[in-house]
Amino acid sequence: MVNATGAVRDYAEKLGIKKGQLVQEVGWDDDCDTAISEAVENFLDDDLLDEDTDEVVDVVLLWWRDDDGDLVDGLVDASRPMGEDARIWLLTPGTGQSGAVDPGVIDESAQLAGLTGTSAIRLGSWQGNCLVQRGH
Repeated sequence: MVNATGAVRDYAEKLGIKKGQLVQEVGWDDDCDTAISEAVENFLDDDLLDEDTDEVVDVVLLWWRDDDGDLVDGLVDASRPMGEDARIWLLTPGTGQSGAVDPGVIDESAQLAGLTGTSAIRLGSWQGNCLVQRGH
C-alpha cells in the first residue's frame, strides 16, 4: 500500500508535473479517478483550473471516454489555453473497460488536431497519453 505522500509524488511525477505549473482539468465526471486529480492538486498545493479558465496553462488533464464525442474536436478545444511548451494528458479508461478508446483512434485524432504523442502510461484503471503540439 502506497501512503498518501508517495501516491501524490508518484502521479505528479508520472505526469511530469512540476511545482508552479498551471494545470487545467477538462471532462471530469463521476467515473474519473479522483486520486489522480487530488494527487496533482496536493503536489501543486493548488486547485486544478476548470474548463472555463482564461489562464495560459502548462498541462491539460483531459478525461475522455469513447462516447464523449469527436476526439479531434475535444483535443482542439483542450489545446486552446496551452502555452508554447504545454502538453495534454489524454486520460481514457484502460483497455477492456467501458469507454476505452482505441489507440489507433487516439493517434489519428492527435495528428488531425496538430498534436504528437510522446508517451503512454497506466494510471490506476486509466490510460494516460501525453500529447504535445507538433514541432515542440
